[in-house]
Amino acid sequence: MFNERVWKLLADSLWPLLSKGLTVTIPLTLASFTLGLALAMVAAFVQVAKVPVLRRLARFYIWVFRGTPMIVQLFIVFYGLPGLGVYVNSIPAAIIVFSLNTGAYAAETVRAAIESVPVGQFEAGYMVGMNYLQIMGRVVLPQAMRTAFPPLFNTLIGLVKDTSLAANITVVEMFRTAQLIAARTYDVFAMYCEVAVLYLLFCTFLTWVQHVCERKLEAGR
Repeated sequence: MFNERVWKLLADSLWPLLSKGLTVTIPLTLASFTLGLALAMVAAFVQVAKVPVLRRLARFYIWVFRGTPMIVQLFIVFYGLPGLGVYVNSIPAAIIVFSLNTGAYAAETVRAAIESVPVGQFEAGYMVGMNYLQIMGRVVLPQAMRTAFPPLFNTLIGLVKDTSLAANITVVEMFRTAQLIAARTYDVFAMYCEVAVLYLLFCTFLTWVQHVCERKLEAGR
């Protein structure tokens, strides 16, 4: 199965795959996660603060993006919106969908983490003269983010793998590159195994970073 020709193909395709991983997959992941986390913070805050209209909008947003497949969301933005006269290029379309999807899931993580902080922390803040924003920024969020850090980092690791869905809207990232090489060489099994190993290596590195950060957070308590 893995004869000399296949090993040569794997060696020749390693850099094209790795370069797309470093220049497209990882930047796509980081950009989407950063925007998604910003959305999550806003959605979580308006829920915790119980702002009537904004709270309903946040719940609706979370309901929609948690309840529909990401691949369907990608197709709606990239292939569906042009039917309404709205054209979005493939990479911006991927970032929009990944950000919105990440934000919907991360919002619940952040909300739960904030609500896990004892109510007495708010009361103590008010007693020393802090306003709501000061209490959130100086007292509640530092504690909440320690709780939220592991699941949020898991979301980041999952997003690395989910970026492979962008291949369906013509984004030439790591998986799409493997598809193109497999279509040209007909060595489908070998190419998909190689790209799977690269995804595994990326996620393993991020898992190591997560463990290092968690140990530092524990030491800082």
